[in-house]
Amino acid sequence: MKRFAEIGIHPRGKLGQNFLIDLNLLRLLFDSAQLESHDVVLEVGTGMGSLTGLMSQSAARIITVDVDQVMHQLAKEELQDRTNITFIHADILRNKNRLNPDVLDAVRTALAEVPDARFKLAANLPYSIATPLMSNLLLTDVVPYSMTVTIQKELAERIVAKPSTKDYSSLSVWMQSQCRCHFVRNMPPSVFWPRPKVDSAIVQVVYDPRLRKRIPDLEFFHEFSRAVFFHRRKFLRSELISMLKDKLDKPAVDGIMSDMGFTDQTRAETLTVDKLLKLSEIIRQQLPPDKRKLL
Repeated sequence: MKRFAEIGIHPRGKLGQNFLIDLNLLRLLFDSAQLESHDVVLEVGTGMGSLTGLMSQSAARIITVDVDQVMHQLAKEELQDRTNITFIHADILRNKNRLNPDVLDAVRTALAEVPDARFKLAANLPYSIATPLMSNLLLTDVVPYSMTVTIQKELAERIVAKPSTKDYSSLSVWMQSQCRCHFVRNMPPSVFWPRPKVDSAIVQVVYDPRLRKRIPDLEFFHEFSRAVFFHRRKFLRSELISMLKDKLDKPAVDGIMSDMGFTDQTRAETLTVDKLLKLSEIIRQQLPPDKRKLL
């Protein structure tokens, strides 16, 4: 805060700038990421570079991205002697469904240059980009070994949620279908500046290739998991009929429901990830290739 006051800079709310000022929790975030000398780390939200500098002491390469030109330049000046940091002034999102290709290219380049490289995401994420960033990274060819981030507590609870709970959602299913998800620590508003209106949390998501092998078509399952939760309280049969309109008729949907042991009262929010994976694949196999676009 002192540094901001010295140079007359104020956090920009529209960019989700809430800086982590509790050094103990900054250290916990860093320690939780478990960085090693062959790690290539993507940080989104450079800020003043506090976490950036800490991580650069342990990892092989840091690619740090900030959409704010002023923050980008300040951090670059503060850490100009760290030769293993690549500073990028950009929006990590190309659009809500795609990541910035220039950033992904920078990650690929670093991975190619570091022997036995392992890719990780570690960051104090702006709330507004957390979901699209974490979700879409799992659709790229550079899937992180782990994602250790601070995010809104509500989002963290959705990521780790179990079936038949209020937080269980398409995001829960998508993340847990490929990763081991852990809630590390709750973070009150007082540890940030300026203080957000909600609690935050540190969460860690560790990619498990054995889980991912269960999914023959990632794009299809991604769309399926979103579509089946589109109307959360709707019965599964109605949701499937709506989702598969002009693709499968009602008798076909009823046949799938019967084969899966579902009733007319079954809801998507009660189904485990394994059951949703099986349901998705049965539906995919019954659809011709030109009708597998669900959203």
